Amino acid sequence: MESKGRGNECFKQADFPAGVANYNDALKRKDDQDKANHADLAVIYCNRAACYTKLMEFNLAVTDCDKAIKFNPDFIKGYLRKGTALEAMRKPTEAKKAFELALAKDSTSTEAQNGLQRVYQKSFEERNDPEKVRERVAKDPEVREIMSDPSMRLILEQMQQNPNALKDHLQNPDISAKIQKLIDVGIISLGQR
Repeated sequence: MESKGRGNECFKQADFPAGVANYNDALKRKDDQDKANHADLAVIYCNRAACYTKLMEFNLAVTDCDKAIKFNPDFIKGYLRKGTALEAMRKPTEAKKAFELALAKDSTSTEAQNGLQRVYQKSFEERNDPEKVRERVAKDPEVREIMSDPSMRLILEQMQQNPNALKDHLQNPDISAKIQKLIDVGIISLGQR
């Protein structure tokens, strides 16, 4: 495919806007209803996501990665690039999930292992800085929603009074995900139990 090849060349030459334009052209030439095109579409969306990442258009990169994953759920680069973009957006919980999905596809992926390590390290560093925790909470609508939920506040109070209550609450997948989010941003620290 000519447009895709030109997009790849533009990327190699660090001409990311031209890369996006060529990948846009390549996408127009592929019928997304034809399953025979799905693998190519995944690659093109993923390549355009790489350009968007270089242009610091992280939301667009994540959107393209989601499209790449939709067209080819086994294409590991979609998860890796999504994780990298989410990491740049300072969304550690989502980045961690993307890198974990990449590892589920290929347990030997060094890039996924390194991504997870970076996310864990950054989260750990920021958890120890109360100002960073407040900043992350202020910027994250999901955390604010969790913290304003009366049932979650009750659960958090129970956990403070009885650390063993955590085990029971983790049985519920929704509550478990919310608790994990609070751990990731540093509101909950399990090391102090």
